[in-house]
Amino acid sequence: MATDTLRSGASAGGLRRLLLDNGALTALIVLVIAMSALSGDFLTTDNLLNVGVQAAVTAILAFGVTFVIVSAGIDLSVGSVAALSATVLAWSATSHGVPVFIAVVLAVVTGIAAGLVNGFLIAYGKLPPFIATLAMLSVARGLSLVISEGSPIAFPDSVSHLGDTLGGWLPVPVLVMVVMGLIAAFVLGRTYIGRSMYAIGGNEEAARLSGLRVQKQKLAIYALSGVFAAVAGVVLAARLSSAQPQAADGYELDAIAAVVIGGASLAGGTGKASGTLIGALILAVLRNGLNLLNVSAFWQQVVIGVVIALAVLLDTVRRKAGATPVAAGAGGPGGKGRQAATYGLAAVVTVAIVGATSFLHNGSSSTAEPKVGLSLSTLNNPFFVQIRSGAQAEAKKLGVDLTVTDAQNDASQQANQLQNFTSSGLGAIIVNPVDSDAASNSVKAADKARIPVIAVDRGVNKASVDALVASDNVAGGELAAKTIGEKLGGKGKIVILQGQAGTSAARERAEGFAKGLKAYPGIQVVAQQPADFDRTKGLDVMSNLLQAHPDVQGVIAANDEMALGAIKALGSKAGKSVSVVGFDGTPDGLNAVKDGTLYASVAQQPSQLGKIAVDNALKAIDGKKVEEMIKVPVKVVTKENVAGFTG
Repeated sequence: MATDTLRSGASAGGLRRLLLDNGALTALIVLVIAMSALSGDFLTTDNLLNVGVQAAVTAILAFGVTFVIVSAGIDLSVGSVAALSATVLAWSATSHGVPVFIAVVLAVVTGIAAGLVNGFLIAYGKLPPFIATLAMLSVARGLSLVISEGSPIAFPDSVSHLGDTLGGWLPVPVLVMVVMGLIAAFVLGRTYIGRSMYAIGGNEEAARLSGLRVQKQKLAIYALSGVFAAVAGVVLAARLSSAQPQAADGYELDAIAAVVIGGASLAGGTGKASGTLIGALILAVLRNGLNLLNVSAFWQQVVIGVVIALAVLLDTVRRKAGATPVAAGAGGPGGKGRQAATYGLAAVVTVAIVGATSFLHNGSSSTAEPKVGLSLSTLNNPFFVQIRSGAQAEAKKLGVDLTVTDAQNDASQQANQLQNFTSSGLGAIIVNPVDSDAASNSVKAADKARIPVIAVDRGVNKASVDALVASDNVAGGELAAKTIGEKLGGKGKIVILQGQAGTSAARERAEGFAKGLKAYPGIQVVAQQPADFDRTKGLDVMSNLLQAHPDVQGVIAANDEMALGAIKALGSKAGKSVSVVGFDGTPDGLNAVKDGTLYASVAQQPSQLGKIAVDNALKAIDGKKVEEMIKVPVKVVTKENVAGFTG
């Protein structure tokens, strides 16, 4: 009896230790099972491949960050270095005719150079890693914007194949992720520099006293991180068919999170490539599953934050419980055999339980309600919130099951969302592109799956959509120019606040401004600067421009948010000595028109855009003919007619 009790206790202790030593793997298994049970769309081949694609860029970045964290450092610059490397490749290959192979080498060299600068500042300049890499984050992002002039650059077709599939089903980004993971595992477990990383992270002073050249090793470690960042940037740009100067913004935090979730300690000395891969997959499964379950993007951030906190808490519990640390060459052949057995057992258990849960969804995917997905560029702008409101009201009226996602002005995140929509087998997709070029590959995939796509407010370049529902931005821009021209009596100095580079709305409105101002040769445009459709940036840019042009008499802004920022910068001048014209007719903009601080707004009807988009999506689902271009009229709203404008 006592023997049975001891065996039972030993068995329970062994299970407890197994779970503690493989906390990230356990979490991944639980997540996969939970998502499979909650969503019938999760456990499909297409969607699981989507998860792999969506994890690829984060995983590749995280492999590089693993080297740094194992050596007790931190690298906040990898997202910006990824964007810079991709921009260098696209700029050199397309704008300057450099052979593609050499352009790829230049991109990798760019990553190495950024890493070496980080390493030099840390090893020889004695800067804290946080400060050195934070500085590089800003420098690399700034250089990316300078080289690209703030606009996306088309990617070479030969490199864009990295975003394609092999045999029509196996995504190339997944293959690149696996290859880079194997390289990372080899470096950590089989090389001198890998062992050096663990030694430096475990005790830097002891490593130095034992003869290790710590400073040179740090140079190599950060250079390796730069290489992986460059590869991640190229893969991301290939997916988007363009190098985006703002790409991978914030991805450094995802990379660090993946490493920590995978079992590495920020104190250094522990970590492994397989754990990092699992951490990246956890983040991808979370985002994918929450999208499929129609969870708000805002709540997704909350959930991911909680997961990261729990991962660190688990690491603390694991250490207190005396779990096996994950270090270089952890365990001998027997240890590696046990690890392989653990992964194999985990796979078998997962497949068995997931297979059982799939019966929950048999026959349950059919529904009388047509399903439509709406991917908005952002919900941090009142204009797009109104599009959502109009779409939701119309969907409710027509009995349409509408799923709304927020790309948070991240073209890569929107690509993931559109992939999820496509693999979910929705009846139709409505997209408001973050970037008109970057959305093309995702729209092509939906077209290939014979899912109708309706673009709203902004068009999609290099891809076919069933309909574009938008205001006539060129005509609206001309109206804005005419309004300011008449207000100033045909002469005066003005500035123009432009929208987000690369979007069709920004481009078309700027074209309209230029056309309209030709009729007023006495109007001098003293400055044109992008403020990215953002109120805060509008305030900052206008404040800066006023230092150089204090005598400006008028402002044209490509949307009301930037106009409201400009009004804040102008202070008492707004509506008196300086006339400001906005665009969109948002509630805040119309209130400013009533108050007299905003002279006029070229008002669109965003609620109508959302309503008409849903109407046409339903027509496309039913096989009815839809018009290729549906223009919603714009109207100049001033203090004289604002009371009667309903929007």
